[in-house]
Amino acid sequence: MHHDHEEYEPYEDHGYDDHVSADGHQEDRGRQRSRRIWLVAVGGVFTTLLVVGGYGAYNMMTAVTGGSSAGGGGSDPTASKAPQTPPSPEQADAVARDFLAAWGRGDLTVAAGLTDRPEAARMALTSFHDGVSARSLTLTGTGPAPAGSPAEPAVGYRVRAEFDGTTEAWEYESALGVVRASDGRVLVRWAPTVVHPKLGSGRTIAVKALPNPVSKPADRKGRSLEAFPSLRSVLPQIAPPDGAKVVTGQAVVLSGGGQEAEQLFVLTPPTAPQVKLTLDADLQQVAEDAVKQQSAGGKPASLVAIQPSTGNILAMAYAPQDGFNRAVGGGQPPGSTMKVITAAALLETGVTPDTAAPCKETTNSPRSWHNDEPGNHLDYTLSDDFSHSCNTGFIDKGLEKLQLNTLTSVARDQFGLGLQWRIGIPSRDATIPAPGNKDEAAAEYIGQGQIQVNSLAMASVAATVQSGTFRQPVLREDAKRVTAPGKLPGDVAQGLRSMMARTATQGTARTPMSGLGGQIGAKTGTVEAGSSQATNSWFIAYRNDLAVAAEVEGGGHGNSAAGVAAAQVLKAGGKD
Repeated sequence: MHHDHEEYEPYEDHGYDDHVSADGHQEDRGRQRSRRIWLVAVGGVFTTLLVVGGYGAYNMMTAVTGGSSAGGGGSDPTASKAPQTPPSPEQADAVARDFLAAWGRGDLTVAAGLTDRPEAARMALTSFHDGVSARSLTLTGTGPAPAGSPAEPAVGYRVRAEFDGTTEAWEYESALGVVRASDGRVLVRWAPTVVHPKLGSGRTIAVKALPNPVSKPADRKGRSLEAFPSLRSVLPQIAPPDGAKVVTGQAVVLSGGGQEAEQLFVLTPPTAPQVKLTLDADLQQVAEDAVKQQSAGGKPASLVAIQPSTGNILAMAYAPQDGFNRAVGGGQPPGSTMKVITAAALLETGVTPDTAAPCKETTNSPRSWHNDEPGNHLDYTLSDDFSHSCNTGFIDKGLEKLQLNTLTSVARDQFGLGLQWRIGIPSRDATIPAPGNKDEAAAEYIGQGQIQVNSLAMASVAATVQSGTFRQPVLREDAKRVTAPGKLPGDVAQGLRSMMARTATQGTARTPMSGLGGQIGAKTGTVEAGSSQATNSWFIAYRNDLAVAAEVEGGGHGNSAAGVAAAQVLKAGGKD
Protein backbone atom coordinates (compact mmCIF):
# COMPACT_ATOMS: atom_id res chain seq x y z
CA MET A 1 0.00 0.00 0.00
CA HIS A 2 1.47 3.36 -0.97
CA HIS A 3 1.12 6.32 1.38
CA ASP A 4 2.27 9.88 0.99
CA HIS A 5 3.97 11.54 3.96
CA GLU A 6 3.77 15.28 4.44
CA GLU A 7 6.45 17.33 6.19
CA TYR A 8 5.31 19.76 8.90
CA GLU A 9 7.16 22.74 10.31
CA PRO A 10 7.53 22.82 14.13
CA TYR A 11 4.97 24.95 15.87
CA GLU A 12 4.71 26.56 19.30
CA ASP A 13 3.08 24.43 21.92
CA HIS A 14 0.40 26.47 23.67
CA GLY A 15 -1.37 23.43 25.09
CA TYR A 16 1.06 22.64 27.93
CA ASP A 17 1.95 24.37 31.23
CA ASP A 18 5.61 24.81 32.18
CA HIS A 19 6.72 23.13 35.42
CA VAL A 20 9.66 24.37 37.50
CA SER A 21 11.82 21.52 38.76
CA ALA A 22 15.39 20.39 39.08
CA ASP A 23 15.24 18.47 35.84
CA GLY A 24 12.99 20.91 34.06
CA HIS A 25 15.14 21.01 30.95
CA GLN A 26 14.74 17.28 30.50
CA GLU A 27 10.99 17.68 30.91
CA ASP A 28 10.95 20.26 28.10
CA ARG A 29 12.86 17.89 25.85
CA GLY A 30 10.36 15.16 26.66
CA ARG A 31 7.53 17.42 25.55
CA GLN A 32 9.41 18.11 22.33
CA ARG A 33 9.85 14.39 21.68
CA SER A 34 6.14 13.89 22.22
CA ARG A 35 5.36 16.68 19.79
CA ARG A 36 7.54 15.15 17.06
CA ILE A 37 5.91 11.73 17.40
CA TRP A 38 2.49 13.37 17.17
CA LEU A 39 3.38 15.01 13.88
CA VAL A 40 4.56 11.72 12.31
CA ALA A 41 1.34 10.03 13.36
CA VAL A 42 -0.87 12.45 11.51
CA GLY A 43 1.28 13.22 8.45
CA GLY A 44 -0.45 12.86 5.10
CA VAL A 45 -4.05 12.50 6.32
CA PHE A 46 -5.17 15.39 8.53
CA THR A 47 -4.07 18.95 8.05
CA THR A 48 -5.55 20.32 11.29
CA LEU A 49 -5.72 18.65 14.68
CA LEU A 50 -7.48 19.70 17.87
CA VAL A 51 -5.10 19.29 20.79
CA VAL A 52 -6.53 19.24 24.30
CA GLY A 53 -4.26 19.14 27.33
CA GLY A 54 -1.50 17.31 25.44
CA TYR A 55 -3.64 14.16 25.33
CA GLY A 56 -2.94 13.21 21.74
CA ALA A 57 0.80 13.40 22.34
CA TYR A 58 0.45 11.24 25.42
CA ASN A 59 -1.51 8.58 23.54
CA MET A 60 1.04 8.36 20.76
CA MET A 61 3.97 8.24 23.18
CA THR A 62 2.54 5.39 25.20
CA ALA A 63 1.56 3.47 22.03
CA VAL A 64 5.06 3.73 20.57
CA THR A 65 7.06 3.10 23.75
CA GLY A 66 4.80 0.30 24.95
CA GLY A 67 3.98 2.08 28.18
CA SER A 68 0.97 1.04 30.25
CA SER A 69 -1.26 -1.98 29.73
CA ALA A 70 -2.31 -1.09 26.15
CA GLY A 71 0.50 -3.21 24.79
CA GLY A 72 -0.07 -6.02 27.25
CA GLY A 73 -1.28 -9.46 26.43
CA GLY A 74 -5.01 -9.62 26.79
CA SER A 75 -5.69 -7.34 29.75
CA ASP A 76 -8.58 -4.96 29.36
CA PRO A 77 -7.40 -1.39 29.97
CA THR A 78 -11.00 -0.29 30.34
CA ALA A 79 -11.56 -2.49 33.38
CA SER A 80 -12.31 0.12 35.99
CA LYS A 81 -10.38 0.23 39.21
CA ALA A 82 -12.09 3.46 40.12
CA PRO A 83 -14.83 5.54 38.55
CA GLN A 84 -13.53 7.21 35.41
CA THR A 85 -14.63 10.39 33.75
CA PRO A 86 -16.00 9.65 30.24
CA PRO A 87 -13.89 10.98 27.38
CA SER A 88 -14.77 14.48 26.35
CA PRO A 89 -15.82 15.07 22.71
CA GLU A 90 -12.48 16.78 22.14
CA GLN A 91 -10.54 13.82 23.53
CA ALA A 92 -12.63 11.35 21.47
CA ASP A 93 -11.96 13.37 18.36
CA ALA A 94 -8.24 13.50 19.07
CA VAL A 95 -7.73 9.77 19.60
CA ALA A 96 -9.94 8.96 16.60
CA ARG A 97 -7.84 11.22 14.43
CA ASP A 98 -4.61 9.65 15.70
CA PHE A 99 -5.98 6.18 15.05
CA LEU A 100 -7.21 6.99 11.54
CA ALA A 101 -3.98 8.75 10.65
CA ALA A 102 -1.88 5.73 11.66
CA TRP A 103 -4.21 3.31 9.88
CA GLY A 104 -4.19 5.41 6.73
CA ARG A 105 -0.37 5.50 6.72
CA GLY A 106 -0.14 1.77 7.15
CA ASP A 107 1.32 2.02 10.69
CA LEU A 108 -0.95 -0.75 11.87
CA THR A 109 0.88 -1.52 15.12
CA VAL A 110 0.63 2.13 16.13
CA ALA A 111 -3.04 2.22 15.17
CA ALA A 112 -3.76 -0.98 17.10
CA GLY A 113 -2.00 0.45 20.15
CA LEU A 114 -4.59 3.20 20.28
CA THR A 115 -7.37 0.66 20.88
CA ASP A 116 -8.51 -1.24 23.95
CA ARG A 117 -7.67 -4.58 22.27
CA PRO A 118 -4.34 -4.02 20.51
CA GLU A 119 -3.68 -7.58 19.36
CA ALA A 120 -7.18 -8.16 17.94
CA ALA A 121 -7.05 -4.77 16.25
CA ARG A 122 -3.59 -5.42 14.78
CA MET A 123 -4.68 -8.77 13.30
CA ALA A 124 -7.87 -7.35 11.81
CA LEU A 125 -6.17 -4.27 10.36
CA THR A 126 -3.37 -6.40 8.91
CA SER A 127 -5.88 -8.81 7.35
CA PHE A 128 -7.71 -5.87 5.77
CA HIS A 129 -4.47 -4.24 4.60
CA ASP A 130 -3.14 -7.43 3.00
CA GLY A 131 -6.47 -8.60 1.59
CA VAL A 132 -7.61 -5.34 0.03
CA SER A 133 -4.13 -4.19 -1.09
CA ALA A 134 -5.28 -0.73 -2.08
CA ARG A 135 -2.90 1.67 -3.81
CA SER A 136 -3.89 4.37 -1.32
CA LEU A 137 -6.19 4.54 1.67
CA THR A 138 -7.56 7.87 2.87
CA LEU A 139 -9.52 8.09 6.13
CA THR A 140 -11.26 11.34 6.99
CA GLY A 141 -13.04 12.13 10.26
CA THR A 142 -16.61 13.40 9.89
CA GLY A 143 -17.34 14.40 13.49
CA PRO A 144 -19.50 12.96 16.28
CA ALA A 145 -21.57 9.96 15.25
CA PRO A 146 -25.17 9.22 16.36
CA ALA A 147 -24.13 5.81 17.68
CA GLY A 148 -22.27 7.38 20.59
CA SER A 149 -23.36 7.97 24.18
CA PRO A 150 -22.21 10.24 27.04
CA ALA A 151 -20.17 7.34 28.47
CA GLU A 152 -18.77 6.22 25.09
CA PRO A 153 -18.77 8.94 22.44
CA ALA A 154 -18.53 7.85 18.79
CA VAL A 155 -16.68 9.48 15.93
CA GLY A 156 -17.68 9.03 12.30
CA TYR A 157 -15.24 8.76 9.43
CA ARG A 158 -15.14 8.17 5.68
CA VAL A 159 -12.92 5.57 3.99
CA ARG A 160 -11.70 5.99 0.42
CA ALA A 161 -9.61 3.24 -1.17
CA GLU A 162 -8.03 3.57 -4.61
CA PHE A 163 -6.70 0.67 -6.64
CA ASP A 164 -4.35 0.08 -9.54
CA GLY A 165 -6.08 -0.60 -12.82
CA THR A 166 -9.25 1.41 -12.19
CA THR A 167 -10.18 5.04 -11.79
CA GLU A 168 -13.15 4.18 -9.59
CA ALA A 169 -12.64 4.44 -5.81
CA TRP A 170 -14.28 2.37 -3.11
CA GLU A 171 -15.85 4.66 -0.52
CA TYR A 172 -17.88 3.96 2.58
CA GLU A 173 -18.64 5.49 5.97
CA SER A 174 -18.30 3.99 9.43
CA ALA A 175 -17.90 5.01 13.07
CA LEU A 176 -15.83 4.02 16.09
CA GLY A 177 -16.50 4.27 19.81
CA VAL A 178 -14.10 5.88 22.28
CA VAL A 179 -13.65 4.83 25.95
CA ARG A 180 -11.44 5.81 28.89
CA ALA A 181 -9.21 3.04 30.15
CA SER A 182 -8.66 2.23 33.83
CA ASP A 183 -5.33 4.02 33.69
CA GLY A 184 -6.99 7.17 32.42
CA ARG A 185 -6.05 6.82 28.74
CA VAL A 186 -8.59 7.51 26.02
CA LEU A 187 -8.73 4.59 23.53
CA VAL A 188 -10.71 3.38 20.51
CA ARG A 189 -13.19 0.70 21.50
CA TRP A 190 -12.14 -2.10 19.17
CA ALA A 191 -14.74 -4.04 17.19
CA PRO A 192 -14.58 -5.61 13.68
CA THR A 193 -17.04 -2.94 12.54
CA VAL A 194 -14.29 -0.35 12.96
CA VAL A 195 -12.82 -1.73 9.70
CA HIS A 196 -16.16 -1.86 7.92
CA PRO A 197 -19.73 -1.60 9.27
CA LYS A 198 -20.60 -5.04 7.84
CA LEU A 199 -17.54 -6.86 9.11
CA GLY A 200 -18.36 -9.40 11.78
CA SER A 201 -16.58 -12.11 13.72
CA GLY A 202 -15.04 -14.78 11.52
CA ARG A 203 -15.50 -12.72 8.36
CA THR A 204 -12.85 -11.17 6.13
CA ILE A 205 -12.70 -8.45 3.49
CA ALA A 206 -10.39 -9.02 0.54
CA VAL A 207 -10.05 -8.47 -3.18
CA LYS A 208 -11.01 -11.69 -4.94
CA ALA A 209 -11.35 -12.87 -8.52
CA LEU A 210 -14.91 -13.09 -9.76
CA PRO A 211 -16.16 -16.20 -11.59
CA ASN A 212 -15.48 -16.09 -15.29
CA PRO A 213 -18.63 -15.04 -17.12
CA VAL A 214 -20.35 -17.40 -19.49
CA SER A 215 -20.77 -15.90 -22.91
CA LYS A 216 -24.45 -15.86 -23.77
CA PRO A 217 -25.03 -15.38 -27.47
CA ALA A 218 -27.56 -12.72 -28.43
CA ASP A 219 -29.55 -11.98 -31.54
CA ARG A 220 -28.36 -9.55 -34.19
CA LYS A 221 -29.67 -6.62 -32.11
CA GLY A 222 -28.12 -7.82 -28.87
CA ARG A 223 -31.32 -9.29 -27.46
CA SER A 224 -31.38 -12.45 -25.37
CA LEU A 225 -32.19 -15.76 -27.05
CA GLU A 226 -32.33 -17.93 -23.94
CA ALA A 227 -36.11 -18.14 -23.79
CA PHE A 228 -36.51 -19.92 -27.14
CA PRO A 229 -36.97 -23.71 -26.83
CA SER A 230 -35.43 -24.46 -30.24
CA LEU A 231 -32.21 -22.67 -29.27
CA ARG A 232 -31.55 -24.48 -25.99
CA SER A 233 -29.27 -26.95 -27.72
CA VAL A 234 -27.88 -24.33 -30.11
CA LEU A 235 -26.56 -21.62 -27.78
CA PRO A 236 -24.13 -23.86 -25.83
CA GLN A 237 -22.49 -24.77 -29.15
CA ILE A 238 -21.54 -21.16 -29.89
CA ALA A 239 -17.83 -20.58 -29.25
CA PRO A 240 -16.28 -17.14 -28.61
CA PRO A 241 -14.72 -15.44 -31.64
CA ASP A 242 -11.17 -16.44 -32.53
CA GLY A 243 -8.70 -14.53 -30.38
CA ALA A 244 -11.38 -13.21 -28.04
CA LYS A 245 -10.38 -12.97 -24.39
CA VAL A 246 -12.40 -13.60 -21.29
CA VAL A 247 -11.51 -11.02 -18.62
CA THR A 248 -11.57 -12.30 -15.06
CA GLY A 249 -13.07 -9.58 -12.89
CA GLN A 250 -12.06 -8.54 -9.37
CA ALA A 251 -14.09 -7.25 -6.47
CA VAL A 252 -13.74 -6.39 -2.79
CA VAL A 253 -15.64 -9.26 -1.20
CA LEU A 254 -16.96 -9.77 2.32
CA SER A 255 -16.90 -13.51 3.05
CA GLY A 256 -16.66 -16.17 5.76
CA GLY A 257 -18.53 -16.70 8.97
CA GLY A 258 -20.84 -19.23 7.36
CA GLN A 259 -22.63 -16.50 5.44
CA GLU A 260 -23.02 -15.90 1.74
CA ALA A 261 -20.24 -13.81 0.20
CA GLU A 262 -21.14 -10.22 -0.62
CA GLN A 263 -19.51 -7.96 -3.18
CA LEU A 264 -18.75 -4.61 -1.59
CA PHE A 265 -17.03 -3.00 -4.56
CA VAL A 266 -16.23 -4.17 -8.10
CA LEU A 267 -12.77 -3.15 -9.26
CA THR A 268 -12.99 -4.67 -12.72
CA PRO A 269 -16.16 -6.37 -13.95
CA PRO A 270 -15.76 -9.77 -15.59
CA THR A 271 -16.27 -9.62 -19.31
CA ALA A 272 -16.74 -12.19 -22.02
CA PRO A 273 -17.03 -11.30 -25.67
CA GLN A 274 -20.67 -11.34 -26.59
CA VAL A 275 -21.39 -13.20 -29.79
CA LYS A 276 -24.17 -11.68 -31.82
CA LEU A 277 -25.84 -14.31 -33.94
CA THR A 278 -27.63 -13.52 -37.17
CA LEU A 279 -30.93 -14.58 -35.64
CA ASP A 280 -33.72 -12.09 -35.15
CA ALA A 281 -35.56 -12.56 -31.85
CA ASP A 282 -38.88 -11.28 -33.22
CA LEU A 283 -38.83 -13.62 -36.20
CA GLN A 284 -37.56 -16.48 -34.04
CA GLN A 285 -40.66 -16.15 -31.89
CA VAL A 286 -42.92 -16.35 -34.94
CA ALA A 287 -41.02 -19.41 -36.20
CA GLU A 288 -41.31 -21.12 -32.81
CA ASP A 289 -45.05 -20.52 -32.72
CA ALA A 290 -45.56 -21.67 -36.32
CA VAL A 291 -43.68 -24.93 -35.81
CA LYS A 292 -45.43 -25.59 -32.51
CA GLN A 293 -48.84 -25.25 -34.18
CA GLN A 294 -47.99 -27.61 -37.02
CA SER A 295 -46.28 -30.20 -34.82
CA ALA A 296 -49.35 -30.70 -32.65
CA GLY A 297 -49.99 -34.38 -32.11
CA GLY A 298 -46.30 -35.20 -32.09
CA LYS A 299 -45.47 -34.53 -35.75
CA PRO A 300 -41.75 -33.77 -36.22
CA ALA A 301 -41.29 -30.44 -37.97
CA SER A 302 -38.76 -27.71 -38.68
CA LEU A 303 -38.41 -24.29 -40.27
CA VAL A 304 -35.50 -22.07 -41.30
CA ALA A 305 -35.62 -18.46 -42.45
CA ILE A 306 -32.73 -16.85 -44.38
CA GLN A 307 -31.99 -13.36 -45.66
CA PRO A 308 -31.16 -13.86 -49.38
CA SER A 309 -29.04 -10.71 -49.68
CA THR A 310 -26.62 -11.90 -46.98
CA GLY A 311 -27.19 -15.59 -46.32
CA ASN A 312 -27.81 -14.76 -42.66
CA ILE A 313 -30.03 -17.23 -40.84
CA LEU A 314 -32.78 -15.17 -39.19
CA ALA A 315 -34.75 -17.96 -37.52
CA MET A 316 -34.67 -21.70 -36.96
CA ALA A 317 -37.20 -23.78 -35.11
CA TYR A 318 -37.92 -27.46 -34.77
CA ALA A 319 -39.99 -30.04 -32.93
CA PRO A 320 -39.75 -32.17 -30.93
CA GLN A 321 -37.34 -30.09 -28.84
CA ASP A 322 -35.35 -33.03 -27.55
CA GLY A 323 -31.95 -31.62 -28.40
CA PHE A 324 -31.79 -32.86 -31.99
CA ASN A 325 -31.94 -29.87 -34.29
CA ARG A 326 -33.60 -31.38 -37.34
CA ALA A 327 -33.78 -27.93 -38.95
CA VAL A 328 -30.03 -28.04 -39.70
CA GLY A 329 -29.12 -31.61 -38.79
CA GLY A 330 -31.91 -33.63 -40.37
CA GLY A 331 -31.90 -35.39 -43.69
CA GLN A 332 -34.82 -36.47 -45.86
CA PRO A 333 -36.12 -36.19 -49.44
CA PRO A 334 -37.66 -32.75 -50.17
CA GLY A 335 -40.30 -33.87 -52.67
CA SER A 336 -41.31 -31.49 -55.41
CA THR A 337 -39.46 -28.52 -53.87
CA MET A 338 -36.48 -30.17 -55.63
CA LYS A 339 -38.11 -29.28 -58.95
CA VAL A 340 -36.60 -25.80 -58.50
CA ILE A 341 -33.16 -27.30 -59.12
CA THR A 342 -34.44 -29.66 -61.81
CA ALA A 343 -36.04 -26.67 -63.57
CA ALA A 344 -32.74 -24.75 -63.30
CA ALA A 345 -30.90 -27.65 -64.96
CA LEU A 346 -33.52 -27.78 -67.75
CA LEU A 347 -33.39 -24.01 -68.31
CA GLU A 348 -29.61 -24.23 -68.68
CA THR A 349 -30.08 -26.67 -71.58
CA GLY A 350 -32.13 -24.08 -73.50
CA VAL A 351 -35.60 -25.06 -72.30
CA THR A 352 -37.76 -22.05 -71.34
CA PRO A 353 -40.74 -21.76 -69.00
CA ASP A 354 -42.96 -21.74 -72.12
CA THR A 355 -41.45 -24.91 -73.63
CA ALA A 356 -44.03 -27.64 -74.12
CA ALA A 357 -43.80 -30.33 -71.41
CA PRO A 358 -46.94 -32.49 -71.54
CA CYS A 359 -48.20 -33.70 -68.18
CA LYS A 360 -49.29 -37.30 -68.75
CA GLU A 361 -51.28 -39.18 -66.18
CA THR A 362 -48.47 -41.75 -65.91
CA THR A 363 -45.04 -42.26 -67.41
CA ASN A 364 -42.24 -44.82 -67.21
CA SER A 365 -38.51 -44.63 -66.65
CA PRO A 366 -39.02 -47.71 -66.96
CA ARG A 367 -40.48 -47.55 -63.45
CA SER A 368 -44.07 -46.29 -63.50
CA TRP A 369 -44.75 -42.75 -62.17
CA HIS A 370 -47.93 -40.79 -61.55
CA ASN A 371 -49.14 -37.39 -60.37
CA ASP A 372 -51.26 -36.15 -57.48
CA GLU A 373 -53.40 -34.41 -60.09
CA PRO A 374 -55.33 -37.00 -62.12
CA GLY A 375 -55.75 -37.00 -65.89
CA ASN A 376 -53.67 -36.02 -68.90
CA HIS A 377 -52.69 -32.40 -69.44
CA LEU A 378 -50.89 -32.65 -72.71
CA ASP A 379 -50.92 -28.90 -73.37
CA TYR A 380 -48.87 -28.05 -70.32
CA THR A 381 -45.65 -26.07 -70.56
CA LEU A 382 -42.71 -26.37 -68.18
CA SER A 383 -44.20 -23.46 -66.20
CA ASP A 384 -47.52 -25.32 -65.99
CA ASP A 385 -45.77 -28.46 -64.79
CA PHE A 386 -43.96 -26.40 -62.16
CA SER A 387 -46.97 -24.51 -60.82
CA HIS A 388 -49.18 -27.62 -60.78
CA SER A 389 -46.30 -29.82 -59.55
CA CYS A 390 -46.58 -32.36 -62.37
CA ASN A 391 -44.21 -35.27 -61.78
CA THR A 392 -44.50 -36.94 -65.18
CA GLY A 393 -43.75 -33.76 -67.14
CA PHE A 394 -40.52 -33.19 -65.18
CA ILE A 395 -39.47 -36.84 -65.42
CA ASP A 396 -40.01 -36.97 -69.17
CA LYS A 397 -38.28 -33.67 -69.85
CA GLY A 398 -35.43 -34.54 -67.47
CA LEU A 399 -34.78 -37.90 -69.05
CA GLU A 400 -34.88 -36.22 -72.49
CA LYS A 401 -32.58 -33.27 -71.77
CA LEU A 402 -30.31 -34.08 -68.82
CA GLN A 403 -27.34 -36.38 -68.26
CA LEU A 404 -27.48 -38.68 -65.27
CA ASN A 405 -25.13 -36.47 -63.22
CA THR A 406 -26.46 -33.06 -64.35
CA LEU A 407 -28.76 -32.53 -61.38
CA THR A 408 -25.93 -33.25 -58.94
CA SER A 409 -23.64 -30.76 -60.72
CA VAL A 410 -26.20 -27.93 -60.87
CA ALA A 411 -27.15 -28.45 -57.23
CA ARG A 412 -23.52 -28.21 -56.16
CA ASP A 413 -22.14 -25.60 -58.57
CA GLN A 414 -24.99 -23.07 -58.57
CA PHE A 415 -26.93 -23.80 -55.36
CA GLY A 416 -24.07 -24.87 -53.09
CA LEU A 417 -25.77 -28.14 -52.11
CA GLY A 418 -23.29 -30.90 -51.37
CA LEU A 419 -20.53 -28.50 -50.33
CA GLN A 420 -19.25 -28.46 -46.74
CA TRP A 421 -21.03 -25.64 -44.94
CA ARG A 422 -19.76 -24.17 -41.66
CA ILE A 423 -22.68 -22.16 -40.39
CA GLY A 424 -21.38 -21.65 -36.83
CA ILE A 425 -22.78 -24.82 -35.27
CA PRO A 426 -22.70 -28.44 -36.46
CA SER A 427 -25.00 -29.02 -39.42
CA ARG A 428 -25.64 -31.71 -42.01
CA ASP A 429 -24.73 -31.01 -45.60
CA ALA A 430 -27.09 -31.91 -48.41
CA THR A 431 -26.59 -35.23 -50.19
CA ILE A 432 -27.59 -35.38 -53.86
CA PRO A 433 -25.79 -38.42 -55.29
CA ALA A 434 -25.32 -38.99 -59.01
CA PRO A 435 -27.95 -41.57 -60.05
CA GLY A 436 -26.81 -44.92 -61.42
CA ASN A 437 -29.74 -45.43 -63.81
CA LYS A 438 -32.82 -43.74 -65.24
CA ASP A 439 -35.11 -44.89 -62.44
CA GLU A 440 -32.84 -43.26 -59.86
CA ALA A 441 -32.58 -40.16 -62.02
CA ALA A 442 -36.37 -39.92 -62.38
CA ALA A 443 -36.76 -40.15 -58.59
CA GLU A 444 -34.26 -37.33 -58.03
CA TYR A 445 -35.93 -35.03 -60.59
CA ILE A 446 -39.00 -34.92 -58.34
CA GLY A 447 -37.08 -34.86 -55.01
CA GLN A 448 -37.25 -38.47 -53.98
CA GLY A 449 -34.84 -41.40 -54.06
CA GLN A 450 -31.50 -40.96 -52.29
CA ILE A 451 -31.63 -37.20 -51.84
CA GLN A 452 -31.15 -36.05 -48.25
CA VAL A 453 -31.69 -32.39 -47.33
CA ASN A 454 -33.15 -30.33 -44.48
CA SER A 455 -34.94 -27.03 -44.00
CA LEU A 456 -31.63 -25.17 -43.91
CA ALA A 457 -30.60 -26.45 -47.35
CA MET A 458 -33.97 -25.81 -48.97
CA ALA A 459 -34.33 -22.33 -47.47
CA SER A 460 -31.00 -21.61 -49.14
CA VAL A 461 -32.40 -22.84 -52.48
CA ALA A 462 -35.27 -20.35 -52.23
CA ALA A 463 -32.82 -17.60 -51.21
CA THR A 464 -30.57 -18.37 -54.19
CA VAL A 465 -33.48 -18.02 -56.59
CA GLN A 466 -34.63 -14.74 -55.03
CA SER A 467 -31.21 -13.07 -55.14
CA GLY A 468 -29.74 -14.95 -58.11
CA THR A 469 -26.61 -15.77 -56.11
CA PHE A 470 -25.75 -18.56 -53.70
CA ARG A 471 -24.65 -17.20 -50.34
CA GLN A 472 -23.86 -19.90 -47.85
CA PRO A 473 -26.20 -19.59 -44.84
CA VAL A 474 -24.51 -18.65 -41.58
CA LEU A 475 -25.61 -18.34 -37.98
CA ARG A 476 -22.78 -15.96 -37.13
CA GLU A 477 -21.20 -13.47 -39.47
CA ASP A 478 -17.63 -14.52 -38.66
CA ALA A 479 -18.29 -18.07 -39.88
CA LYS A 480 -16.10 -19.19 -42.77
CA ARG A 481 -18.32 -19.47 -45.80
CA VAL A 482 -17.82 -21.62 -48.85
CA THR A 483 -18.59 -20.30 -52.31
CA ALA A 484 -20.20 -22.24 -55.11
CA PRO A 485 -17.93 -23.08 -58.07
CA GLY A 486 -20.42 -21.55 -60.50
CA LYS A 487 -23.19 -18.98 -60.62
CA LEU A 488 -26.82 -19.21 -61.57
CA PRO A 489 -27.14 -17.62 -65.03
CA GLY A 490 -29.25 -14.45 -64.99
CA ASP A 491 -31.87 -15.71 -67.46
CA VAL A 492 -32.17 -18.97 -65.52
CA ALA A 493 -32.70 -17.11 -62.25
CA GLN A 494 -35.31 -14.91 -63.92
CA GLY A 495 -37.10 -17.94 -65.33
CA LEU A 496 -37.17 -19.62 -61.93
CA ARG A 497 -38.54 -16.48 -60.28
CA SER A 498 -41.33 -16.23 -62.84
CA MET A 499 -42.34 -19.87 -62.28
CA MET A 500 -42.19 -19.57 -58.48
CA ALA A 501 -44.23 -16.36 -58.61
CA ARG A 502 -46.87 -18.09 -60.69
CA THR A 503 -46.96 -21.01 -58.25
CA ALA A 504 -47.48 -18.58 -55.37
CA THR A 505 -50.33 -16.72 -57.05
CA GLN A 506 -52.03 -19.32 -59.27
CA GLY A 507 -50.55 -22.74 -58.49
CA THR A 508 -50.33 -25.18 -55.62
CA ALA A 509 -48.94 -22.55 -53.19
CA ARG A 510 -51.61 -19.93 -53.74
CA THR A 511 -53.67 -20.69 -50.62
CA PRO A 512 -50.95 -20.18 -47.96
CA MET A 513 -49.38 -17.30 -49.95
CA SER A 514 -52.68 -15.48 -50.39
CA GLY A 515 -52.58 -11.86 -49.27
CA LEU A 516 -48.79 -11.56 -49.24
CA GLY A 517 -47.55 -8.64 -51.30
CA GLY A 518 -44.14 -7.71 -52.66
CA GLN A 519 -41.81 -9.98 -54.59
CA ILE A 520 -43.08 -13.46 -53.80
CA GLY A 521 -42.40 -16.98 -55.02
CA ALA A 522 -43.05 -20.47 -53.70
CA LYS A 523 -42.90 -24.20 -54.38
CA THR A 524 -44.75 -26.99 -52.65
CA GLY A 525 -43.56 -30.53 -52.01
CA THR A 526 -45.35 -33.69 -50.97
CA VAL A 527 -43.28 -36.79 -50.18
CA GLU A 528 -44.62 -40.32 -49.92
CA ALA A 529 -43.29 -41.73 -46.64
CA GLY A 530 -42.52 -45.35 -47.51
CA SER A 531 -45.39 -47.79 -47.03
CA SER A 532 -47.24 -45.38 -44.76
CA GLN A 533 -50.27 -43.59 -46.14
CA ALA A 534 -49.08 -40.37 -44.46
CA THR A 535 -47.12 -37.94 -46.58
CA ASN A 536 -44.52 -35.38 -45.56
CA SER A 537 -45.31 -31.74 -46.19
CA TRP A 538 -42.62 -29.43 -47.69
CA PHE A 539 -42.78 -25.78 -48.63
CA ILE A 540 -40.17 -23.27 -49.77
CA ALA A 541 -40.88 -19.62 -50.54
CA TYR A 542 -39.58 -16.09 -50.45
CA ARG A 543 -41.02 -12.65 -49.95
CA ASN A 544 -38.76 -9.74 -50.71
CA ASP A 545 -35.51 -10.24 -48.75
CA LEU A 546 -36.72 -13.24 -46.74
CA ALA A 547 -36.63 -16.90 -47.77
CA VAL A 548 -38.19 -19.73 -45.79
CA ALA A 549 -38.31 -23.51 -45.91
CA ALA A 550 -40.54 -25.66 -43.71
CA GLU A 551 -41.23 -29.36 -43.40
CA VAL A 552 -43.75 -31.33 -41.33
CA GLU A 553 -43.37 -35.08 -41.17
CA GLY A 554 -46.77 -36.66 -41.74
CA GLY A 555 -48.18 -33.20 -42.44
CA GLY A 556 -49.89 -34.06 -45.73
CA HIS A 557 -49.66 -31.88 -48.82
CA GLY A 558 -47.07 -29.16 -49.05
CA ASN A 559 -49.61 -26.35 -49.17
CA SER A 560 -51.15 -27.40 -45.85
CA ALA A 561 -48.95 -27.84 -42.76
CA ALA A 562 -45.56 -26.67 -44.05
CA GLY A 563 -47.11 -23.97 -46.23
CA VAL A 564 -49.10 -22.50 -43.34
CA ALA A 565 -46.00 -22.37 -41.12
CA ALA A 566 -43.82 -20.77 -43.80
CA ALA A 567 -46.45 -18.18 -44.68
CA GLN A 568 -46.71 -17.10 -41.04
CA VAL A 569 -43.02 -16.25 -41.01
CA LEU A 570 -43.14 -14.54 -44.41
CA LYS A 571 -46.08 -12.42 -43.29
CA ALA A 572 -44.21 -11.30 -40.17
CA GLY A 573 -40.77 -10.70 -41.64
CA GLY A 574 -40.86 -10.30 -45.39
CA LYS A 575 -42.26 -6.77 -45.58
CA ASP A 576 -39.02 -4.95 -46.39
